[in-house]
Amino acid sequence: MQSIKWPGIFFIFFFSKFLNAQQPYYIVQNHLINDSVPSTNTFHESGKFPYKSFIVPTIAIAYGFVSLNSDALKDVGEHFKKALSSEPPHGPIHLDNYLQFAPAAAVYGLNIAGIKGKNNFIDRTMIYLMSTAIMASSVYAVKNWTHQLRPDSSDYYSFPSGHTAEAFLSAEFLFQEYKNVSIWYGISGYVVAASVGFLRMYNNKHWFQDVVAGAGFGVVSTKLSYWLYPKIKKWISGSKPLHSMVLPSYNQNYWSVSFVHLF
Repeated sequence: MQSIKWPGIFFIFFFSKFLNAQQPYYIVQNHLINDSVPSTNTFHESGKFPYKSFIVPTIAIAYGFVSLNSDALKDVGEHFKKALSSEPPHGPIHLDNYLQFAPAAAVYGLNIAGIKGKNNFIDRTMIYLMSTAIMASSVYAVKNWTHQLRPDSSDYYSFPSGHTAEAFLSAEFLFQEYKNVSIWYGISGYVVAASVGFLRMYNNKHWFQDVVAGAGFGVVSTKLSYWLYPKIKKWISGSKPLHSMVLPSYNQNYWSVSFVHLF
C-alpha cells in the first residue's frame, strides 16, 4: 500500500489545479421560479474569449503531447504503472464506465429535485451535446493520429483517455451550471472525474499522460461550448430557444454529422 502513497497524492494534487483555475463563485438563492438562475458568467454577455480560463486545461493537453516524445515524462507514466501494479493482483473495476457520466447526470437530477441551474433544459442540453461532439471529434482524431499502445497492449488507442475526457467534460458541465448555487457541486464533480482518471490507470488501460491530456480535452470542450453556444443560438434563432442543431463528430475511423432536435 505504501508504494502508491506519493503517486496518489501527486495525482490528486494535479487535478485539484483544475478547480483552482475556475472563476469565482457566488452563492445565490435556489428557489427561483424559472428553470435557471441569473448568469454571472461575464463572457456570455461580453463575447470576449475567456482565454485565462483555458490556460490550465491547455497546459494539461500540452503535457500529454510533450510526453509522447519525452523520456523523462514517459518515466512518470511508467512510475504510476509500476506503483499500481505493485499492489496485490486485481481484476478490472468497471465502475469508470458509468462514473464518467455521473456529473452530467447530476445536473438533470438536481433540476428534477428543484435545485435550478444556470440554463434551462433545452439550452443546457444543447451545450452538453455540443461539448460531447467537440470532445469526441478531437479525442478520436488524436487517438488515430498518435497511435499509442495502451499499457495492457490491447490496442493503439491509448492517447488521450476518452473516459477521462468525458468525465472532466461532465464535471465542468456540472460546475458551470451550478457554480452560482454552490461551489460544492463543482468540487464533487471533479472528485468523480479524478476517480475515473485514476481507475483508467488502475485498470491498466491508460498511462498517466493519457489521463492528464484527456482531462484537458474534456474541460476545453465544455468551456468552448459555453462560449460558442450563445453566439450560435443568437445567430440562428435570435432570442428564441434553440431546439435543433447539426453536430459533426469523429469516431474511430469515420466522420459523421448528427441532427439533434429537442421536442
